[in-house]
Amino acid sequence: MTAQTGHGLRGGVPDEPARRLYLAILADGGRIPTDRITPDQQPSLEQLVQIGLVMPHPMDRSYVAVSPRLVGDRVGADLRSQATGLLLEAERLPDRLASLTRAYDALPREPEARDHVSYVDGQERIRHRIAELVSECRQELLTVQPGSRQPDTMELARRQDLALLRRGSRMRTLYQPLVLAEPATIAYAADLTGNGAEVRVLDENFQRMIVVDRSVAVIPAADDHSRAVLLSDPATVHFLVMLFERDWGRADVVQWQEVDPQRAGRLTADRIGRLLAKGLTQRAVATRLGLSERTVAGQISRLRERYGAQTLFQLGWLMRGGGRS
Repeated sequence: MTAQTGHGLRGGVPDEPARRLYLAILADGGRIPTDRITPDQQPSLEQLVQIGLVMPHPMDRSYVAVSPRLVGDRVGADLRSQATGLLLEAERLPDRLASLTRAYDALPREPEARDHVSYVDGQERIRHRIAELVSECRQELLTVQPGSRQPDTMELARRQDLALLRRGSRMRTLYQPLVLAEPATIAYAADLTGNGAEVRVLDENFQRMIVVDRSVAVIPAADDHSRAVLLSDPATVHFLVMLFERDWGRADVVQWQEVDPQRAGRLTADRIGRLLAKGLTQRAVATRLGLSERTVAGQISRLRERYGAQTLFQLGWLMRGGGRS
């Protein structure tokens, strides 16, 4: 038995018509004569036999129901065996590709280092180039990720970044506070920090950036992220690393395993309130937190109601403690 059987079946689970037929057989005492199987039921019967949920009984020309528990144990054991084999294969793959990797690493690079600047156009090509750089990272990966991230992107990043950590490289990432309400990003950060990475949150506006081994930096070259620039000039990369270290020192340490996205709304409101109390405008607050102005406006409306403030100036004044006697 494999994880994929006939009729599009996955994991030993029958489709709905086969499930109904199995329940009908149980309702009839767990046995159905062969001559009672109608032509439209034949595919479902074959599926049940293939799974092992029914078996033919040649003595009285019937089919007998089999316990799903037995089928589950058998198929589960098969799936676990396959999963173990796949994991072992995944562990062996880098060694099997080692000779090809050495040949690739020995390939002379284009003389882009002459001017230390090269451009990559197209989001797919950018993702591919970044994946190459990350796969070649041996010491440290610094990433700055403003804004929200899609769940499918996070899953791809998780596999890639865990492989980097297993190679012994260090990884540090900066996010904006809005990710504290994103379950996929929270799970990603919890997984990575559990494997040695560091992920912090900064209440400021910043631009996307990746620095690999403090030798190559990747930054956007277009507002829609359709173009990126790779920088390898040592002085330029050093300057960008210093900017990262400055922001890293001001960022908040987060216990990602304890983050509850359900509380994110209140946390976001508190952050907005603190920035308003510092005198920032609604637009500035939105920029700092990576939120839309509409989201910030909604939070401000609730804060004004909570504090009984008529204006934004009064709200900031009250949140600084100006309303205390």
